[in-house]
Amino acid sequence: MPTVTVNGAELYYESSGDGTPIVFLHGVMMGGRFFTEQQDLPEGYQSVVLDFRGHGRSEKTETGHTVPAYAADLEAFLEELALDDIVLVGWSMGSLVGWEYIDQFGTDRLSGFVVVDQQPVDLEQEDFEHGVFDFDELVDLMELAQRDPHALAGLFVDQMIHGEGNEELDRLMFDEISRVPPAIKSAILFDQSVRDYRDVLEDVVVPTLVCTGVDDALVDPAGVEYVAARTPGAELERFEESSHCPFLEQPDRFNRVLTAFVDRC
Repeated sequence: MPTVTVNGAELYYESSGDGTPIVFLHGVMMGGRFFTEQQDLPEGYQSVVLDFRGHGRSEKTETGHTVPAYAADLEAFLEELALDDIVLVGWSMGSLVGWEYIDQFGTDRLSGFVVVDQQPVDLEQEDFEHGVFDFDELVDLMELAQRDPHALAGLFVDQMIHGEGNEELDRLMFDEISRVPPAIKSAILFDQSVRDYRDVLEDVVVPTLVCTGVDDALVDPAGVEYVAARTPGAELERFEESSHCPFLEQPDRFNRVLTAFVDRC
């Protein structure tokens, strides 16, 4: 099993293919297995899937569960594997980590950035109408993470897939979410929810692709379109038959769109 130790945490990753490196970053309480359909891309692309600390098959450290810490882990990971000229694909919280990474380290390592189903801030704000939840709802989610983490996992799974759902995908998602200990769930769920990256969007000066599931039940697609409208030169791609996971729900189309974008970077 490939692992690398950075900033005191042993991180699990998988790499396949040879060519332009595409680094996939998963969502909060999720894991790299969500990108199972992206680990066998056509010739000419290297797929790199990373589990953040505390998630998936990475070490369940007691500390370091903030978006800035995950971004610092990402930079150390890229340095350790000598990865440059990468296309960074952030899904959900993975996009927040991507914006934090750009804020901390700039874009020198990046040749492109892909945002999948994420807005720049999740908590409702007076000047941002696309919030996912208010503070009281966030507190309820954190309490559920401690009181009944399986119920929390089920709550997320129910909203991530368009239509009737898929039993095999449901099991995969539930299993990945259940790998994250409740204390880590609460810590990172709170931290990522109070971050605001609206001011960073204009600093994304590499080619950017923004993807949104038209039927997204977790985030407001209009909030994702907000990202595309405020990121210099960003392209917007809508996935009509997807909720929060177009790379799982429409993998063939997602992979075609992704690799075509990479070729343009």
